[in-house]
Amino acid sequence: MYQFFVKKEQIQGHDIVITGSDVNHIKNVLRMKTGEEIAVSNGEDGREYRCQIEEFRETDILCKLRFVKEDGVELPSRVYLFQGLPKSDKMEFIIQKAVELGAFQIIPVMSKRTVVKLDDRKEKSRILRWNAIAEAAAKQSRRGIIPEVTRVYSFKEAVLYAKDIGVKIIPYELAEGMGKTKEIFEHLKAGEDIAVFIGPEGGFEESEAAFAKENGVIPVTLGKRILRTETAGLTVLSWIMYQLEAVGCMGA
Repeated sequence: MYQFFVKKEQIQGHDIVITGSDVNHIKNVLRMKTGEEIAVSNGEDGREYRCQIEEFRETDILCKLRFVKEDGVELPSRVYLFQGLPKSDKMEFIIQKAVELGAFQIIPVMSKRTVVKLDDRKEKSRILRWNAIAEAAAKQSRRGIIPEVTRVYSFKEAVLYAKDIGVKIIPYELAEGMGKTKEIFEHLKAGEDIAVFIGPEGGFEESEAAFAKENGVIPVTLGKRILRTETAGLTVLSWIMYQLEAVGCMGA
């Protein structure tokens, strides 16, 4: 079943109106017909609104609500991915997969070993592009929200941005063994916000890891092998997703 995002005001009682580029996509690309069922989300409340296409109009599509599926897709915790800016188009891949794995927000981070340099014009266009990728990934994976990709933060700004987040971890090659990492992940609780800091190619400098630790970010190891930046974050998110959803199943 296809899913589309609308604004809250486009859902009025049993009437749901689809506008914008999705109109052409539904009409001319998917070639859907009246009576067919689609899923709609407003990108905020996590609910899935199941409806059927009622009428194709000149500039929009009128749908009729059938039922509302309550939140069951989103992770029970908000996971913030603080991603060190990688080279080339790796960030697009990371955003797409992070959204699929349940990240709530993605914060691009400029650290000391970051190679990529963005001026204001490039940053604005990249952020627009990154958010479009996040929205497309949210549709594909049937997310109830559209995770935001924020502006680019300096490493210090990123650490301070995360100060009120309950659990904060930073994979670091000088961290203790897997036993400690396993213990941290096994103690994750539903409803507890989680921040994950991932370095760019070359990782974090010792001074950055020290600053993070001083501000409550826990260094962890992901094993004996060195993971690429596009692998490390997805490894952590996969572990978090498994832990939170497995705990939820056991508690159900």
